[in-house]
Amino acid sequence: MKNTARRIWHFYLDGFRSMTVGRTLWVIILVKLFIMFAILRLFFFPDFLSGVAPDDEGGYVCRELIERGD
Repeated sequence: MKNTARRIWHFYLDGFRSMTVGRTLWVIILVKLFIMFAILRLFFFPDFLSGVAPDDEGGYVCRELIERGD
């Protein structure tokens, strides 16, 4: 099992080392993921649980689901 994992790791490592255009594509992918998860999260996904006590988070979510479901 250990030998197989090592062979798979070296296979991917050698593949990434020999890439030329692929590195640019990976950089673009990583930048897009950073924008999606770090920057857009700040503007479009507010933290609704910030004003709720940690003990009451479950109850708050339950009440909101019930109220919005009606």
